[in-house]
Amino acid sequence: MAALRDETELAEDGSRREQSAARRQFAVTMLCDVVLPVGLYYVLRGAGCGELLSLLISAAAPALNTAYHVVTRRKVDAVGVFVIAILVLVGLGSFISGSPRLTLARGGWFTGLIALWILGSLYTSRPFTYRALKTLLPGKSEALEGYWRGDPHFRRIWRGLTVLWGVGLLVDAALRVIMAYTLPVDTVPALDGVLYFVTYLVLQVITNVVLHRTGVFQLIFPGRGRRRVPAGSRGPAETKDDGTA
Repeated sequence: MAALRDETELAEDGSRREQSAARRQFAVTMLCDVVLPVGLYYVLRGAGCGELLSLLISAAAPALNTAYHVVTRRKVDAVGVFVIAILVLVGLGSFISGSPRLTLARGGWFTGLIALWILGSLYTSRPFTYRALKTLLPGKSEALEGYWRGDPHFRRIWRGLTVLWGVGLLVDAALRVIMAYTLPVDTVPALDGVLYFVTYLVLQVITNVVLHRTGVFQLIFPGRGRRRVPAGSRGPAETKDDGTA
């Protein structure tokens, strides 16, 4: 019993470390992709730079962050390359046209493409939110695959959450494009940053509510609170491949 308890505690410690690392990564991403560009834009505007130049320079922060991860990991990240390509193309288009609004709208178009990619993952073997879960919890990958293969209810939940995030980001993208072309240029960067946090917070809260109410959170982290297993759920040892792999 003592050995089993020690093994459970080690697994829980591993899960906490994985979640802590994910939170740190999220904080760095927020700093480089949201806070720093917005702050840099207003610093440049206060120094007398024009709208277009300030937007183009502030957009360099996310690109440099993405390039840094590609270099340090020594691995070409398709999403990272996509981000850099979008930023470069929008920057060139804005420079040629002389329109700061095209640069302002880049976040909306980029978010819209990401939303479509998320919704497109519904037609693959594993939807976006489930893949994201496995990335955040690599130590539970085997157990998660067992639940995925053996529990249709578990699969429906993650497909439903993928729809939630895809549609939510489409709404976010539409709002960004509308703001870019209708509001004063100097107000849009700050509103973009606020909208990012609002969208993430709303989607994350709904996701957590769904995971708790359906019992999936307790299934993944059985040591935290009362476990309420979804109907029909089976553990990894009881699963069999149903052809959905």
